[in-house]
Amino acid sequence: MIVCKSAAEIEKMRAANQVVSDVLAELAAMVAPGVTTADLDEAAERLVRAAGAQPAFKGYRGYPATLCASVNEQVVHGIPANRKLRDGDIISLDMGVKLNGFFGDSAITVPVGRVSDEVMRLLRVTQEALDKGIEQVRPGGRISDIGHAIQQHVESNGFSVVREFVGHGIGAALHEEPRIANYGDPGRGPRLAEGMVLAIEPMVNMGRPAVKVLADGWTAVTRDGSLSAHFEHTVAVTKDGSSVLTQRIPVPL
Repeated sequence: MIVCKSAAEIEKMRAANQVVSDVLAELAAMVAPGVTTADLDEAAERLVRAAGAQPAFKGYRGYPATLCASVNEQVVHGIPANRKLRDGDIISLDMGVKLNGFFGDSAITVPVGRVSDEVMRLLRVTQEALDKGIEQVRPGGRISDIGHAIQQHVESNGFSVVREFVGHGIGAALHEEPRIANYGDPGRGPRLAEGMVLAIEPMVNMGRPAVKVLADGWTAVTRDGSLSAHFEHTVAVTKDGSSVLTQRIPVPL
C-alpha cells in the first residue's frame, strides 16, 4: 500500500532529511586520502545523534553501521572498516536517519583527491540522471516515468544502470511502497499523487550493469570490477510537481 503524507508530515520529513543532507555535507568535506571509511562512519553517527536524530541504517536487518560507504567498484551497502581512502578513489556515502517518527535518506558519490576526467563524467552523469528522474515527479505521472528518464540519460552517455537495487517510498518506515526502478518503459506502474514521498536513487556503472553481493551479505560490487556511482534524493510529490526534501549544496563535478 502506498501511503500519502499530510503537509505536516512532509514538514517533519523535511526536517529529518535536512539532518541527512547536513551530515553528508560534513562527511564529503572529510573525504581525503588516508581517511578510513570507519572514520567517516564514526563521524556520521556522532553528527546524527548531536542533531537529535537516530541512525536509520544501524541495526536495520542486522546492518552494523550508521553509514554505507561504498568505494570504487562497490555499488551499495559497503560496510565501513579500516580501509584507507586513496587518491583517485571514489566513495559513495549513503545514510538515513529517523527524527520525530519519520525517516530521511540520501546518498552522494565523492571523488577522493584527483580522479580522471572519465570518472568525473560518471559522477556527473549519475547526478544528472537523478535530476532527470526528479523532473518526472508530478501528480498524474507514472512511477516508471522516473526510471525511464534515468535509464535514457545514463545509457545515452555510455554507462549502465544497476537493475538489482531500486528506489522506494519512504515515510514512517525507511522502505515503503512503491519500488522505483531506475530503468524500464514509461507509462507503467502506480500514478503519482500529491503526498507521496519517494527516495529516488540511480546506481550507475562505468561498465556492465551486473552486480554481485560479497560474502558479508551486504556489500554489492560490479561483476566486471568497473567503478560505480550512486546519488539519491528524497522527494515529495506536491500539487505543483515535486519538492526535494534533501536539499544540499551540490558536490562540484
